[in-house]
Amino acid sequence: MNQMSGESHFQIFLWLLFCTVGIYIIIKGIYMDEDTGKRIGRDAQEKAIETYLPGIQVTEEDSNNKNLFQSLSEKLTEQIPFLHVVKEETEQDKDTDKKILKENSYFLTEKLIEENQEAEPEEEEERADSQQVEASTSVTSIPMEKFQDFDFVISNFYTIDKTTSINGEQLNAPELIQKDMHMKTENDQPQILIYHSHSQEAFVDSVPGNPETTIVGAGTRLASILTDAYGYYVIHVTDTFDIVEGKLDRDKAYSYAQEKISQVLDENPSVEVVIDLHRDGVSEDKHLVTEVNGKPTAKIMFFNGLSRTTQNGDITYLPNPYIQDNLAFSLQLALKAKEYYPDWMRTIYLRGYRYNLHLRPKALLVECGAQTNTVEEEMNAMEPLADILNKVLKE
Repeated sequence: MNQMSGESHFQIFLWLLFCTVGIYIIIKGIYMDEDTGKRIGRDAQEKAIETYLPGIQVTEEDSNNKNLFQSLSEKLTEQIPFLHVVKEETEQDKDTDKKILKENSYFLTEKLIEENQEAEPEEEEERADSQQVEASTSVTSIPMEKFQDFDFVISNFYTIDKTTSINGEQLNAPELIQKDMHMKTENDQPQILIYHSHSQEAFVDSVPGNPETTIVGAGTRLASILTDAYGYYVIHVTDTFDIVEGKLDRDKAYSYAQEKISQVLDENPSVEVVIDLHRDGVSEDKHLVTEVNGKPTAKIMFFNGLSRTTQNGDITYLPNPYIQDNLAFSLQLALKAKEYYPDWMRTIYLRGYRYNLHLRPKALLVECGAQTNTVEEEMNAMEPLADILNKVLKE
């Protein structure tokens, strides 16, 4: 009895709904034709049905196979999704839903584990310490055929000082990119040496008398990241080479630095990479900063000495047998910087002298920011610098 009453109520509800929809369709159909003055009635009704409830019309085939109520009911249910809730959900539907949910859960869990495994460093590079360097993701890539064009390479990667010159034979970019710059020495021996020809270079908010707020402090930060995050064996020389008799004097700083660093290298012949870390000097209204991983970061510039002047050609008293290796190292680093941190690196500066880059094939002079940068910006720059060094030396 209750079941029959329920079905009757539902039929009454459907007929009331049909009547309401029918009146709505006729009114909309007439309204639509008022603008054009065309026929109303059945044409108007069909036009309104086609516009507002396509698919509810009962075809002749439908009416032959089913009674009118059944046909209209099914059509209306197709067009008004909420009417599906009056249908009973079978146990088979419930079981299917549970299986789909369970399979999706397994799939998502496996993908999460897979992504986490891909993001984890290799076991030999894991470090359980406080150094946290954000993983970098490739942002852009330059087609290798572009490097066949000498003008493209110069305009995108270099600034040439007026004291020197270079041509496509001296700077063969495809060959430089293909040079093997990988680290051969294992980390049970010294691999990288960092020093500062100009140890007194400071920043806008450096604390007088505190070397950790100068370029030396940036070197400490770089050495720490290379050691703790990437597992290199690093030597950091903090000696002063630009103070003579208590006064700042940079005239012979490179000569003093060469004497000391040569001695350290003689004592540690396994060292492959030598980095002279500087900061640039710019006009006071210039601020070399960008954003890397959400942090304000000083921009960097690599500096290559060519032992060649425009006026006199090769400087024979400043020989450097590693010019091509030096150029390859800085270009490969610049390429990684362009790929992973496109707004961070300045162009490589080419100048006529040597700058102690003859001490090792993988010798590098880095200008990190300038006197207008903050200590924080300088320290932040050591993270992407360490990252691209690792990419060139190990990948």
